[in-house]
Amino acid sequence: MARKQCGKCPWRKDVNPHDIPNGYCVIKHANLRRTIAKPGEVNFPDTLRQMACHEFPEGKERVCVGWLANQMGRGNNIALRLAAFEGRVEVDVETVGEQHECFEDTLPK
Repeated sequence: MARKQCGKCPWRKDVNPHDIPNGYCVIKHANLRRTIAKPGEVNFPDTLRQMACHEFPEGKERVCVGWLANQMGRGNNIALRLAAFEGRVEVDVETVGEQHECFEDTLPK
């Protein structure tokens, strides 16, 4: 059964990122930019950088559903696609509602 996107995921258009549980940090959010594949870039990093879902505790992290949907699709993250093909990344997920098209749209205005 697919894991559903959480109710406070910043990739959802209906979510204010300031409502993320356990406090919101603009700097930490902006630093997640390093998990985003650059358009047209074919990069095979030694370590795949992933955005973790804020609902899972440290040490038991699971990938953010909104990030995964973006990077597997429109984001065209080749390293992520290879990890998914090899079974190293959970891909049985389901988004909820309209999603932001790019990372910059997830940041507060």
